[in-house]
Amino acid sequence: MAFFKKTKESQDGSTNNNEPLSKDLLSNVNKLKEVFSYPKNNALKMRDLYLPFHEKNCTIFFVEGAVDTNLIDTHIVEPLLTKTEASILDSGFINTLIERVLTTANAKEIASLPDTIKDLLNGNTIILIEGEQPGISIETAGFENRSVTEPTTEIVIKGPKSAFIESVSVNRSLIRKQIRDPKLMCEFTSVGERAPLQISIMYLEDIADSTIVENVKDRLANINSDAILTLSTLEQHIEERSYSLMPSTLETERPDRAASFLLEGHVVLLMENSPSALIVPITFWSLFHTVEDQYLRMLYGNFIRTIRLVSLLIALFTPAFYIAVTTFHAEMLPTDLMLAISSARERIPYPVIIEIIIMEVTFEILREAGVRVPTTLGTTIGIVGALILGQAAVQANLVSPILVIIVAITGLASFTIPDISLNIAVRMLRFLFLLTAFLMGFFGLAIFTALLIAYLVSIKSFGVPFFAPLSPHFPSSKDMILRPPVWKQWIRPLSTSPKDKAREPKPERNTGP
Repeated sequence: MAFFKKTKESQDGSTNNNEPLSKDLLSNVNKLKEVFSYPKNNALKMRDLYLPFHEKNCTIFFVEGAVDTNLIDTHIVEPLLTKTEASILDSGFINTLIERVLTTANAKEIASLPDTIKDLLNGNTIILIEGEQPGISIETAGFENRSVTEPTTEIVIKGPKSAFIESVSVNRSLIRKQIRDPKLMCEFTSVGERAPLQISIMYLEDIADSTIVENVKDRLANINSDAILTLSTLEQHIEERSYSLMPSTLETERPDRAASFLLEGHVVLLMENSPSALIVPITFWSLFHTVEDQYLRMLYGNFIRTIRLVSLLIALFTPAFYIAVTTFHAEMLPTDLMLAISSARERIPYPVIIEIIIMEVTFEILREAGVRVPTTLGTTIGIVGALILGQAAVQANLVSPILVIIVAITGLASFTIPDISLNIAVRMLRFLFLLTAFLMGFFGLAIFTALLIAYLVSIKSFGVPFFAPLSPHFPSSKDMILRPPVWKQWIRPLSTSPKDKAREPKPERNTGP
């Protein structure tokens, strides 16, 4: 794949990165054969044709497995062999074929050899004609894809049930189905030197801040890698803080959620082979909210958000709180409860910190095992881990019964955190809180919590403060911990500096019972 490498043209005349196609058909054919190692590599397919009405030879190129051969036969080969055009347009023979002979709207001129190779790998069909330059590139992509199915990680009871798949063209279509706006822009760029893949950059031109859009493009342009195969890998190349627990991007498999971010001024990245969309920039509230919060009535949605917030605090603080109370602040507990805890721990041969770390690590092992084992065994793993191992550990005096309850509640609470990145961050922070509580009790917890909040308030995602619009304060629709009715959410988050700062405001409504 030497044509993709950023090398200078050598003195012996080797091909550089901008080599144009030649008018000599045989020369072009030989160069393409060399690039694709033909005939050793049988992926490159060629078909030689003679155009009877134009008295010219041509060769059709495509890559096996990347095209729809029915499209090639119907819209390329048949028109070239059967259609005639008496007059040649002023713009030339190639334009005549594109506009009057070929029965497809997705044809374009192609002038350079690197672009020809890139289009072939992306599933296009290339037509090269003797004595003519440039060639013709026609979209005939026919990669195998699964059909659109329901989401598997962002499941909702109320709302659309479609999810992204591994085809970027289908994913763009799913977003355009949600936002039918001529201002919905879709720009393309490629990443990867050896195996370039196309990235789709989508945003609403009259809403998204130009500075954010250019920032995203610059980061994509500065990527230096042989190959980037998925959005998850791309995320690690463009994120701001590689060593931070907090993410600066968000992945979603739901087209409706990606559309809602677009309407607020965010940028959406799509990529072939990835059944998700990458959202930039993001805030803490992007990770905390779910798409179903808006589909439910205000009171229902706020109730679920409150449960989720309480669960986040339980998942983060409960084990550390237990250590701090039992180690430093026993006077905070009722006497009967403290005696019950002491009695349960009487036969435990090691400190409470060791006990709780054993239980937490065991729970993380069970969680990971439940993900990796076959689906049919997942339930079995859960039952064995939760019932048999837990009961056996208590009877063997390895852990106390109350600690089993605490770890179980903490683990269940962590499952309510919707975003996988935030979920893992909370689970990792829990161990840091455990250590702090063991060393300094509530005093250590207070210091570490203050430092964590200060850090979260200070970081940014593509220039947007992580806790905006709460801190620093920006005018917004107050859709943070709780949300107002949807008809009151007419201000877009000003933290992303949208060009159009307000949705169409609606008249006041009767808010009585």
